[in-house]
Amino acid sequence: MTTKTTSAPIPATPAPTPRLSGDPTVRGLAALLSVNAVGNGLFLTISTLWFTRGLGYSVERVGLALTVAGLCGIVAALPAGRACDRWNAKSVLTCLHLLQAAAIALYAVADSFPVFLALACLATAGSRANAAARGALYAHVLPPDLRTRALALLRAVNNVGIGAGAALGSVVIVFDTDAAYRGAVCLSAAVFLLALIPLRAIPAPTRPAPAQPPRTARAATTRRGAPVLESGRHVSHPLRDVPYLAVTALNAIVNTLYVVLEVGLPLWLLTRTSAPQAMVGWLLVINTALVVALQVRAARGVTGPVQAARAFRRGGLLVAAACLAVACSADRSPFTATVVLVAAVVLLTLGEVVSQAGSWTLSYDLAPDHAQGTYQGIYQTGISVSQALGPGLLTAFVLPHGIVGWAALATLFAGAALALPATARWAVRELREAR
Repeated sequence: MTTKTTSAPIPATPAPTPRLSGDPTVRGLAALLSVNAVGNGLFLTISTLWFTRGLGYSVERVGLALTVAGLCGIVAALPAGRACDRWNAKSVLTCLHLLQAAAIALYAVADSFPVFLALACLATAGSRANAAARGALYAHVLPPDLRTRALALLRAVNNVGIGAGAALGSVVIVFDTDAAYRGAVCLSAAVFLLALIPLRAIPAPTRPAPAQPPRTARAATTRRGAPVLESGRHVSHPLRDVPYLAVTALNAIVNTLYVVLEVGLPLWLLTRTSAPQAMVGWLLVINTALVVALQVRAARGVTGPVQAARAFRRGGLLVAAACLAVACSADRSPFTATVVLVAAVVLLTLGEVVSQAGSWTLSYDLAPDHAQGTYQGIYQTGISVSQALGPGLLTAFVLPHGIVGWAALATLFAGAALALPATARWAVRELREAR
């Protein structure tokens, strides 16, 4: 964005803040995400029981399949993002929804382990590619001055949808029959097809400019390793964009907070504290409710890379404090351990909503406009790596070492949070020079 300058300062008139309510694009995206979230919440709630009880696979085999699937997910985001830049994010999302619907539907009859493994890889790769394609769609259809607030609203909608799907899954578990589980799996698959209706209603995104220059154009080279046409248009090679890769890595570290919430905290509660086992579910409920209540508020004021980096730093430090609080719950009375764990989840959730508001803005503002899909693919790849490696990190290096392990993890989160602002400034300087 450029501004005119004059010889004398002129008081700026604040531009009116765009309203989310009534925006047809935001409404369409909210409908798409809510439908998706209900299906995801339902499937996540019943999938493990269906895999082990319905299909009859051992916990070890299911764990192996999901680990391999997670590794497949790492390599899926970048190709999806590049496809969105080359063609159209809506078209790519449509194909991915069809793929995911087919893979999940076939779970209902996957009575062969090789077939089950292949389906797990397809479904997980489709999920990570879907996240990258949605990121590209947001970049293409949401105005920059509306994007962060819209994403905060969409994230709250997503959490509500997951909660509704989980509630539906809980009803299925009450019946606890193969027919009920199989029906829930098929319903989850059908939801991906149902989501194509609001997806089709979203206005077609503007097709990005080609990522490659004409053969006749002469190019110079920037310090980012990306050619620049004589007209000044920047042609990016994101895998050589070191500042953006550094921001992606720091974001991936802090995004391990989700593994802490979903894996580390429950295992710690069950094995190292005297808190009631039922608190595992209630801690997740507290997290979901707080995200719904606070995410939009946390995104206010995050309007550029500087504010985003500061928000990310605050969020990362709150996550570090949450890890220290978790460590303090060991060897306490049941009541004290419960109170400390609730406080830890509150800190973790505050860190989550604040850091995510900064993360979204950085992921878009530090990327060139014509290559948003590819850059979102890079960003999602970093998140996929953290989701794949996080459980092993927690179970091998954090939980066995108790308080020392949690303190080391807190140091890692704090270090990433403190390093982010300087890294973001570096990325901004490089992008400005490239432009």
